[in-house]
Amino acid sequence: MDAETTTGHEVDASGIMDRIPHRYPFLLIDKVVDIQPGESAVGIKNVTVNEPFFQGHFPGHPIMPGVLIVEAMAQTAAIVVIEALDDTASDKLVYFMSIDNARFRKPVLPGHTLKLEVTKEHGRGKVWRFKGVAKSEGVVMAEAVFTAMIVDKTE
Repeated sequence: MDAETTTGHEVDASGIMDRIPHRYPFLLIDKVVDIQPGESAVGIKNVTVNEPFFQGHFPGHPIMPGVLIVEAMAQTAAIVVIEALDDTASDKLVYFMSIDNARFRKPVLPGHTLKLEVTKEHGRGKVWRFKGVAKSEGVVMAEAVFTAMIVDKTE
């Protein structure tokens, strides 16, 4: 790929959109830092009161839905996978296969900045397994283990 794929580099929102198909309102990461292609990265999500999901979850008491925290981890993991692929990455998508051991420790509220630490546990061929931990100011907010599959966009 290009110079943005160097180990430890960060990718901004524009670079994320170059790599994965997610867009507003479902692009849930603002940037990815400390990328170790094929191994790990840290996604950054600045949670604001303007998030569309806060209208219904919950009116007057906004809390980021846990499944969206896990989705943000998965989007970060997709960057890890895409960064590890060769020049065929533009022809690939990364799909969820499973979510295990999801734990939601503290509510994520407007004003929080989530650091989504994802680390590969296993990755061979088309199937990759990651552990994700979402932290805000060093406090664990959520964690999960999830598996994803790399597929061709034409499948």
